[in-house]
Formats: sequence, structure tokens, C-alpha cells
Amino acid sequence: MSKYDLLIFDWDGTLVDSIGRIVESITVAASRCDLPILEGEAIRGIIGLGLPEAIAVLYPHINDVKLVEAFRRAYADHYHSLEIEPSPLFPGVAQALQAFRSQGCLLAVATGKGRRGLDRALAGQGWSDYFDVARCADETASKPDPLMILEILEHCGIGPERALMVGDSVFDLEMARRAGVDSVAVCYGAQPVEVLQACSPCLTINHFSELGDWLSSADADSGVVAYV
Repeated sequence: MSKYDLLIFDWDGTLVDSIGRIVESITVAASRCDLPILEGEAIRGIIGLGLPEAIAVLYPHINDVKLVEAFRRAYADHYHSLEIEPSPLFPGVAQALQAFRSQGCLLAVATGKGRRGLDRALAGQGWSDYFDVARCADETASKPDPLMILEILEHCGIGPERALMVGDSVFDLEMARRAGVDSVAVCYGAQPVEVLQACSPCLTINHFSELGDWLSSADADSGVVAYV
């Protein structure tokens, strides 16, 4: 299909339309913990990090371990209540992933979610055994550290030149760069296109179906940078 044997996807904001729920859950947790309520733009800017790292960025003055844990629990409780009905996949995701799989690609997830949260989300989509491998922020280093991708590459026996990372945040793109992996930025997720383009992805897309078109084109095989 293309020069890539392994496609690695972020979850929230890339495959699943969950950004609004994350912003709401952070806001609710801050209110319950008597912390300042932040603007949605600030919250969207940390989506992709593991939750402890996100809290540290949003509220750097917090050094009380009990308060951090209270925030984490409040966030998790509210988010889980919203996920009784799983966040929907973005348009075209299910069809494209099935096409990638049928064409022989390995599929992986690299996410800032915790393992329990990802497993719950995968089960909600009927995808518990769908991906070849997944790595979560609570079982390895948080993005943008490259360890998450490096562990996926090792598990799959794939070199970095044969892998592609697809994500909606600078943390995804920087993680890929540090791991020596090409990246594609999706522009419908957490962060604006101008922020993502500053990380020099191979491609930016406005709809998930554009990824398959590009992978099947000469641009993906030749490594030409393309923006849409």
C-alpha cells in the first residue's frame, strides 16, 4: 500500500471524538477541588499528555499529593460517567482502519489514556482485540517521550522508517520525531493546524479518509511533504 508497515494512532481527538468530554471533565475536577477554572483552549493544549503530567502543566503550583489524587479521581469519575455512552468515532475511521488492516498493515494505539480507560473505550467500540499492540501513559513514559513508540516498534519488529504516527497534538508529533518516525497531523482534534504544522508533519488532514488517499499515493511512497 505504501512505504509504511505499521500505523500508530493516538486515540482521543484522532480516532475518537472525545475532546469535549475531556475538557468538561477537567473543568468539573477543578471545581470539585476548588481550583481555578481554566479556559477551554488551555485545557485542549494539554490533551495528549498523561493525566499527572497534564495536571502539572495546568496547575504547576500544586505540590500536594492528596490534592493531585483528588483531582485525578474527580476527573476519572466524571469522565467515566460520560462514557456510559462511548465517545463516537470520527467519520471514516472504522472504514479506513478496516482497509488498512485488509491491506496488511499492523495497527497500534499510543495514547495518553490510562490502560483501564483505553480498555474500556476499546470494549465500547467492540475493538478489544482489534489493534496489534497499544501503549498507555500509565504503563510507560508519557508523550512526548519516545518510549511509547519505541516499545511499539520493538513489539512489532518494525524499524522506525517503516512506521507512521497519526495524532492531533504536538505531543504526538514530537514523540514521533524523537523516535525517528514519520508523522501525520489531524486538524479536527485538540490543537489548531498552525500549531501542528510548526512540528513539520509529513501531512496534515482535515478528514480521516484523506490518510488512506495519501498512503496510496506517490506522495507517501516518495516522502513528499503534502498539506491539505
